[in-house]
Amino acid sequence: MTHIVIIGAGITGVTTAYALLERGYKVTVLDKHRYAAMETSFANGGQLSASNAEVWNSTATILKGLRWMFRRDAPLLMNPRPNWHKYSWMSEFVANIGNYRTNTIETTRLAIEARKHLFAIAEREGIDFDLERRGILHIYHDKKGFESGLRVNALLQEGGLDRRPVTPEEIRSIEPTLRKAYYGGFYTPSDATGDIHKFTRGLADACKRRGATFIHEANIDSIARAGSGFVIGWADLAASDAATRGMLKADGVVVCAGVASRHFAALLDERVNVYPVKGYSITVQLDSAESRNATPTVSLLDEAAKIVTSRLGADRFRVAGTAEFNDFNRDIRADRVQPLVDWVRSNFPAVETSRVVPWAGLRPMMPNMMPVIRAGRMPGVFFNTGHGHLGWTLSAATAQMIAGTIDGWRGLNAPPTVPSLVVERAMRRAS
Repeated sequence: MTHIVIIGAGITGVTTAYALLERGYKVTVLDKHRYAAMETSFANGGQLSASNAEVWNSTATILKGLRWMFRRDAPLLMNPRPNWHKYSWMSEFVANIGNYRTNTIETTRLAIEARKHLFAIAEREGIDFDLERRGILHIYHDKKGFESGLRVNALLQEGGLDRRPVTPEEIRSIEPTLRKAYYGGFYTPSDATGDIHKFTRGLADACKRRGATFIHEANIDSIARAGSGFVIGWADLAASDAATRGMLKADGVVVCAGVASRHFAALLDERVNVYPVKGYSITVQLDSAESRNATPTVSLLDEAAKIVTSRLGADRFRVAGTAEFNDFNRDIRADRVQPLVDWVRSNFPAVETSRVVPWAGLRPMMPNMMPVIRAGRMPGVFFNTGHGHLGWTLSAATAQMIAGTIDGWRGLNAPPTVPSLVVERAMRRAS
């Protein structure tokens, strides 16, 4: 039985483990945390959103970033402090503006395919993750924003997404708690929301039932070629003696390490130009009946504020947004959290915000906004990483894609489980 080690127990690592287990591989997952899904897969916006598949590589994004540079509460904020990785990443980001249209269409198709796999996995394994299949509603405050949304909508529809424009009256019909005046919006009934942390933990348990081994609190510091396979070494963070080490042999290695993927790629003499883009969320605890009744049940995306929402069960409301280019800084800044709280108070004044849990996570973003799903130069090395703000949305499909690539490496010639020709093109482009 071929033994594959997966580095990272976030959403991409765990979905990859599940896809490999279904194909009969022996799987070991290594992660530095005590539990699965403790970094970017902990408290994101909750949206499974093909409707948010637009890549960010556009002149408009650059202009907004420059305009917002000196606003501490801006939706997009960059620390101007000189840093070679940040500025070289930015230059590659700008160079990919010409791929905006193609990458947006291909990401849409990949996201649509991913939802099918994720829903099927959850049903098969009985995972409860506060799934809501009520769609996602994008709201616009003015004509200019709505007309920009129309141009994006044409690309999403070309990618196969049922996303239609709605009037202010239809907005209030879809989500009655919205009281403000809006110019218009777009509604995607096939999109959904859920708790990424609960799903990932539930799927990790399912992987264990299927025979996977999870080794937590493992700080990997060496990956060495050994014959036709690899030896992976790590410091055991759970041991009382700091010198305690672990080591195992494997036939192959899959890097699913989020923002740490660039580091692990370097250990394997590869280049994966992931940059950590910080995002914030708050989880509003809906303690009273009045708050619960005043909170939207349909997921929202406010285009002007760049804020998304998800209703997680009866008593939690997740509100997330912002993009901060500040290297590996994980600090939860009050001045970045406050706009999220203010947005709730402004749009849903009857929702009590006395108990709000803030969080910040680092999105692993590639300059072209496309995930890296490929084999490495060294036989037996694979990458499934760099999903940016769409890891939750894309992971169930990219896991199938990298598992198919591993099958090809082993000479199994398995038929592709993501059959769309355009999705296969997206995989090649991401490589």
